[in-house]
Amino acid sequence: MCLELTYGCLRHYFSLAEAVEARLARPLRKQDLDVFCLLLVGAYQLQRMRVPGHAAINETVAAVRALGKPWATALVNAVLRKLPTCPDDGASEHPPWLRGRIEAQYGDQAPALLRANNQRAPMGLRVNCRRIEPKAYRALLDSAGIAFDDAWLPESILLRKPQPSATLPGFRDGTVAVQDIGAQLVGSVMRERLRNGCRVLDACAAPGGKLFHLLESGLELDLTALDNAPARLQTLTTMAERLGHAGFRAIAADACGLDWWDGKPFDLVLIDAPCSGSGTLRRHPDIKVNRTPRQVRQASRLQGALLRNLWRTVRPGCTLLYCTCSMLAEENDQVVEFFLEAHADARTAGVQLPTGKATQHGWQMLPTEPATDGFYLARIDKQA
Repeated sequence: MCLELTYGCLRHYFSLAEAVEARLARPLRKQDLDVFCLLLVGAYQLQRMRVPGHAAINETVAAVRALGKPWATALVNAVLRKLPTCPDDGASEHPPWLRGRIEAQYGDQAPALLRANNQRAPMGLRVNCRRIEPKAYRALLDSAGIAFDDAWLPESILLRKPQPSATLPGFRDGTVAVQDIGAQLVGSVMRERLRNGCRVLDACAAPGGKLFHLLESGLELDLTALDNAPARLQTLTTMAERLGHAGFRAIAADACGLDWWDGKPFDLVLIDAPCSGSGTLRRHPDIKVNRTPRQVRQASRLQGALLRNLWRTVRPGCTLLYCTCSMLAEENDQVVEFFLEAHADARTAGVQLPTGKATQHGWQMLPTEPATDGFYLARIDKQA
């Protein structure tokens, strides 16, 4: 219930806040932000959950008393009783700056995208083919009464109803991992460019899903996982142990530098770049509340720096894959465009996936496809 209330209030923060603020005679003081948050929780129960009105109001009033602010009980009671029905407009659940960028970039598609961002996230699974055959794992799901659909890859499964990962058959034994289906499709693009013995760098590697997908491909690869956060790298190592993966190097270092590199070029470099996360709003609704245009600009500059630096590690005739979990061209095609203008030896190559659409330089998956997050991928080949 706590997760439902937290995620729900974040998912519908803007319409809830607007409805509450319109019924306050004056704004609450900063020291009473806790009262405002409780009003949002009460409003969410009234507008979006099957909670009887009297119960939602009474419990919210009781929570205000528990905060030691009995003066607010009459206020909370009055505001919640005056709330209107919930709006169905997805645009109202986005900050104006983000809504404006989505509408400017996607035009007629924007309303559907804005609505899709307010849905609950899908739960994709990746079968660990080194531990179990995909068909055998599907049989385990059937035996457990867990409904699912097949996705585009043999190892990809989409659950019809999300559930805690630890309750999945074989999860503790490492037979399955949770991973967005769009991210798994990136793994399929990587495999197309590889053969036994290839040297691969996964920059910004944690938590490791794409790296592990490669390890489960059956190819014998020379793999390096790089991440600048030791704690995140430790999480990657722990997940590798559960899945039974070894034989790769894990390096804690900044991918904007090269002091970690031994000078031997890579046959494939993956940059899963830090970004706004605008393609994952179903999964991380707090992004709508916390992210700012300035942070998007900062991410774009970092993305360009990563591309320029790691390009030096790519073997001529080989490939760099650039991807983000963003829907914004500022972090995707525009970053690639600026990079191509500055590097005469770089050429983008077409990417074709079973969902999404081609962009000028890459491929964009969108959350209007129920199975995937908003995910961008560009393949950049280094001329020999």
